[in-house]
Amino acid sequence: MANGKDLRIRSKVISEGANRVPNRAMLRAVGFTDDDFKKPMIGVASTWSEVTPCNMHINELAIQAKQGVRNHGGAPLIFNTITVSDGISMGHGGMLFSLPSREAIADSIEIVAGAERFDGIVAIGGCDKNTPACLMAIGRLNIPSVYVYGGTIQPGNLDGKNVDIVSAFEAVGQYHDGKMTDEQLHKVECSVCPGPGSCGGMYTANTMAAAAEAMGMCLPGSSSTPAISTDKAAECAAAGKQVISLLEQEIYPRDIMTKKAFENAITVVMALGGSTNAFLHLLAIAHSVEVDLTLDDFERIRLRVPHLADLKPSGQYVMQDLNEIGGIPGVMKLLLAEGLLHGDCLTVTGKTLAENLAKATPLQNGQEIIRPLDKPLKPNGPLVVLRGNLAPEGAVAKMSGMKKQQFSGPAKVYDSEEDATKAIMKNEIQQGDVLVIRYCGPKGGPGMPEMLSVTALIVGKGLGGEVALITDGRFSGGSHGFVVGHVSPEAQVGGPISLLRNGDIITIDSEKQEIMFQVTEEELAGRAQAWVQPPLKVSSGVLAKYARLVSSASRGAVTDIFE
Repeated sequence: MANGKDLRIRSKVISEGANRVPNRAMLRAVGFTDDDFKKPMIGVASTWSEVTPCNMHINELAIQAKQGVRNHGGAPLIFNTITVSDGISMGHGGMLFSLPSREAIADSIEIVAGAERFDGIVAIGGCDKNTPACLMAIGRLNIPSVYVYGGTIQPGNLDGKNVDIVSAFEAVGQYHDGKMTDEQLHKVECSVCPGPGSCGGMYTANTMAAAAEAMGMCLPGSSSTPAISTDKAAECAAAGKQVISLLEQEIYPRDIMTKKAFENAITVVMALGGSTNAFLHLLAIAHSVEVDLTLDDFERIRLRVPHLADLKPSGQYVMQDLNEIGGIPGVMKLLLAEGLLHGDCLTVTGKTLAENLAKATPLQNGQEIIRPLDKPLKPNGPLVVLRGNLAPEGAVAKMSGMKKQQFSGPAKVYDSEEDATKAIMKNEIQQGDVLVIRYCGPKGGPGMPEMLSVTALIVGKGLGGEVALITDGRFSGGSHGFVVGHVSPEAQVGGPISLLRNGDIITIDSEKQEIMFQVTEEELAGRAQAWVQPPLKVSSGVLAKYARLVSSASRGAVTDIFE
């Protein structure tokens, strides 16, 4: 009870009545007392794991969140879900499991919270798929919830220079191009990841953390706090307190994650120059709360939001640097003052975004990480939606750091990442080529693998910006160069990318938002008639289930659309 109000909005079916004696007996075994059954039951969803530095510290954070719940009148229970490391699974068969892990995490949180009848959730995530998965589960459950990001890693140091995980991927390309020795490569390997936290640039984990805060689902400032900061533990304890407050105020996730909240998230992602994976994940989260969000919304917002952040992979700085000069609240305060954010959106503080930002410290004077609005890196957001005869449902390009807005060249087509990698290593990909990697979409991969290893090899060989890469797969937030992903429809379902042939001239034009290949309608019709759909690559297990259920990338690659 809180102020005479019963906060057991779901757990009361367990907490009361003679028929529930067996249920309560099991909870007594894990430490519940008579008093606990009078309190709201709060699940603390922990993504702790030793398989990745992104999540290795989260158990301690979950304990802090649990204590915060207990100190403010709740009955907390920690439960775990899975995580995989995108960095470790990159470049081989393990990457097929990365995007499906998002669904597994979301499903498992929904299952545990549904079965245990939790009244609220504090979810703590780290690696790339954790944030969207936690928010998807929270959206489906629609019980009072707070999300906490486990925090960014510190940059490594090598010979007096900051390095990170993308430095390692690009070092491999330099090594194979004869520009780095075995000893130098080993030094890179031993330097780039100094401890806990998610990859440090504006890659996918930090992009989605910033989006979650912009959406109002995190406590202010928590998306940019480093993993090793003492503030991170305090944030988790505060989240435990706040979930009780949300129950008292009857504020639910779908009250917060509205269409305008998603527009705020997209605005922040564009200003920061975030990962293209934000398209997939925000579409999936929107689906979980029944908000109508499409690729057109991203493009509409991109055209009015400047790219301001000089952050890796295309820039110089990392999230820890941004945190030191005002963090995500400082960026949002700047955007709100310019009228680019909806200040009336409700947040997990129980206050509006504008009320939260009124207390935020402005970005430091003289800082060079976030450009002034009148001197942006680019006048529009760098994440561009492209359409054309190669991608009728859309594709996504990241143009940050690119001087050219158009690329045209002959296609060199490969049906797997492995074959494309071999071609790059053999120097078969030359300046001016358009490298196409297909049958890597949600169904065709299956699992829509990321292409960081390929893009890093291209950059490492000095071809960044001189070779375009097109795929129905994804790109890591660490990828940069002239890259286009999420081509839809994908090759596996007969999308036009499946009909490409070596030598076809492809034109990518970010100013016109077009992606086209030169082929007559008659020729294209003939190729389509001759095309034979290949069988799915897996016939059993989790990837087989995923391949049969997953939607198009243009709809978020979710597995619960049944039409």
